[in-house]
Amino acid sequence: MENQPAARNPDEPPIALRFQRWAKHLLLICVVLGVIGSIAASLSARPTRPKTIRPVKSISNETSASVIQQVNAQIASPIAEAQLEACDPADWLLVCRRLNLALVGCGLSLEEIRSLEQLPVEDRVDYWIEHLFADSRCSDYLAERFTRAFVGTNNGPFLLFRRRKFKLWLAEEIRKGTPYDQIVRELIAADGLWTDKPAVNFLTATMDENNNGRADPIRLAGRTTRAFLGMRIDCVQCHNDFLGNVKLGSSEAPVEGTQRDFHQLAAFYAGTSIPNKNVFAGIRDDKNSYNVKFLGDEEESEVAPQVPFLPDLLPSNGPNRKRLAEWVTHPENKAFGRATVNRVWALMFGRPLVTPVDDIPIQGPYPPGLELLTEDFIKNGYDLHRLVRTIAKLEAFQRDSRSAKFDITIEHENIWASFPLTQLRPEQVAAGIHQACRLKTVDEQSAIISKLEKFGYINDFTEGFGDRGEDEFIAQPVTVPQRLLMMNGGLVNERTKNNPILNASSRIGVLASNDAKAIEIAYLSTLNRLPSEEEQTSLAEHLHGKRGDSRSNAMSDVFWMLINSTEFLWNH
Repeated sequence: MENQPAARNPDEPPIALRFQRWAKHLLLICVVLGVIGSIAASLSARPTRPKTIRPVKSISNETSASVIQQVNAQIASPIAEAQLEACDPADWLLVCRRLNLALVGCGLSLEEIRSLEQLPVEDRVDYWIEHLFADSRCSDYLAERFTRAFVGTNNGPFLLFRRRKFKLWLAEEIRKGTPYDQIVRELIAADGLWTDKPAVNFLTATMDENNNGRADPIRLAGRTTRAFLGMRIDCVQCHNDFLGNVKLGSSEAPVEGTQRDFHQLAAFYAGTSIPNKNVFAGIRDDKNSYNVKFLGDEEESEVAPQVPFLPDLLPSNGPNRKRLAEWVTHPENKAFGRATVNRVWALMFGRPLVTPVDDIPIQGPYPPGLELLTEDFIKNGYDLHRLVRTIAKLEAFQRDSRSAKFDITIEHENIWASFPLTQLRPEQVAAGIHQACRLKTVDEQSAIISKLEKFGYINDFTEGFGDRGEDEFIAQPVTVPQRLLMMNGGLVNERTKNNPILNASSRIGVLASNDAKAIEIAYLSTLNRLPSEEEQTSLAEHLHGKRGDSRSNAMSDVFWMLINSTEFLWNH
């Protein structure tokens, strides 16, 4: 009898189904191996350099080198007079962390650190400045900082104001390198619809249902003086000679600020309105007069537009807001340049040269370096990128905040003999936590889910931690609720818990080659530095002998401790 094929076991699945199951298992294995491979690559000492890093744009030309040298000399003079010793230069990685905090609002990722390690040490800081300028996170972050000064943090009138559109426009102008004076002229003189001309939102942010489709001249005058000129002239809108603190005129002939000075400036915005409340017409100027009842008067007086100082710089012809814009940004109106330099300095150091950031006396005296940087800023076309580069190259920015040779005092910080210790702002703390707990950089190239997650966590954490609003450069004490939020809040616990797919602590615990390497990577990811020998030994003992979930939980403890440390929460 011929051999018959064996009968198929009715309980055995068909060959096609078995193949499908086998293929699924194989695919799952490949995915798992791919994830493990990518994690291991992120921990490696020499990853591929990100394509976004651009060639270094040197600022070592004769002009900028001369300015840097002069500013260094001016800052060194009071240090010598006080018979103090300046701190030594900081480690390159600490300087890059300061740059990251200033320009993107968080520390460096492990991926970024490994990329920088491929470069010669002497090139790393210059290289990183250019990399950050090419990163959309930088223009977005700077735009938010300036947006707070220009229109505040409130969402404003729903139908007439688009804060997000305003910020996106400003970010694009900063990214392109549009001269800062051009940006400000556009803000002050803009016409049109706030959805089509985002700059108009500077004006519509002051509108509400109670002012009949008109911008608020008083609020706009206050914004103009504080944000663009670094002066608190709005202090005299109700009283003459506000405690003698507002002085105008010139250094040779100072005069006390008065109500009239403020309201004459506000009069430039009196005609800013939506014609006939037709929202589709956008912002236009009409011939509306500006009237105010001065202190001691029985009746209102009509006030003509006039600037509070340097009247010769004001154009005699043209629309009022355009004339004002030309006067504010005139090269001889150095108050405009000083205000910008002081605000950018505050971004870089965590505190301004002149405190508060928007209260610079028009007659001086000025701190060392301010006038030189202002003159260079004006002379070189109000270039914000150049200003950042110049400040970043100063000895004061690259000094250490500690010294093994002497004790650091508040006097050292006040005269920039050491880098000042400043508490991170809430958005920096939130973004820093989120980035520290990810091995790869969370940026524009990240997955949409990762970006949305970052956005949500930062907003929630900032609200709970206490947003400083427009006064973000005013030092504030650390509160008990803030510390409790760090220790017990959802962001830190969610980002440090045992999660080998998302969280860096678990991935490091699983894949680091040994305990010492795991601790080293944890320190680089969170504090952006290598651990000391004592730190390495102590924490390695905490990991020693642990496996599986026990090891992952131990690494979570390490990350939680580092993120809750004072060092993580301060710029230094």
